[in-house]
Amino acid sequence: MKHPVVASRRVVVTGCSSGIGWSTAECLRARGWTVAPTARKPEDLERLRVAGFEPLALDLADSDSVQGAIREILARWDGQLGGLVNNAGFGQPGAVEDLSRAALRQQFEVNVFGLQELTNGLLPSLRAQGAGRIVNISSILGLVVTPFIGAYCASKYALEALSDALRIELRGTGVAVSLIEPGPILSAFRQRAVAEGAGLEQSPSRFAPAYAAEFTRRARKAQRRKWPTLGPEAVATAVAEALESPRPFRRRRITCPARLGARLIPFLPTAALDALLARRLPPPQPPEGHAAP
Repeated sequence: MKHPVVASRRVVVTGCSSGIGWSTAECLRARGWTVAPTARKPEDLERLRVAGFEPLALDLADSDSVQGAIREILARWDGQLGGLVNNAGFGQPGAVEDLSRAALRQQFEVNVFGLQELTNGLLPSLRAQGAGRIVNISSILGLVVTPFIGAYCASKYALEALSDALRIELRGTGVAVSLIEPGPILSAFRQRAVAEGAGLEQSPSRFAPAYAAEFTRRARKAQRRKWPTLGPEAVATAVAEALESPRPFRRRRITCPARLGARLIPFLPTAALDALLARRLPPPQPPEGHAAP
């Protein structure tokens, strides 16, 4: 579907401390966009200033922070906003049975609720101009679930649904919504997930030994740039296309595993997919007080 070209080349990019967010901010600036990158930590905001940006402090888990960022963005550009790139998020590790209500809530506060609150606050400005772009960074894990990161997968499933609904509801307004679903991307995301799950290795969970092996594997992969892992610039390029094209894509899968997985998953029997994804789980233990057969 054709959309009006965005005239106001001003864009907010969330989660720019490193990786996809940082690469996207630099890519868009090089293409002539005025970029307002966001970060949560003071040291990351300072790094962005040193790099020549005018960053915004934003904590998506805090509604006051989100509302403050909305006011600052609209005031800074007098409401003339061209695009929003929702990249910020984190992955809460842990088997579902080990996650507290607070942990699940935090995952959704950042990856879903805060993201949508920011989007809803900036949407009237985009709609009033008759042109605009919203780009949501999802994941291939918004299509398929893997063990020990179910909360993150659930948040991305939710983002997929909200993005689809918003795209349809905005039909005819000139505002387009694009979803990007990366597969393995070289960034600090995996390292942060490993750090978030450090305490799980010492927990009384039946999965504690498996956590240790899984987080070691992820930390090792986070430091390697080899096929099929791509650099964050692959996502940044797709973001630029979504913002600038008169026919912005609805969905774009980045990396071969993401594209291949999206094609194969609908045809795999659920039992076969379960068996494939369960390979790294420890063997089931007999109930307490019962001997293994």
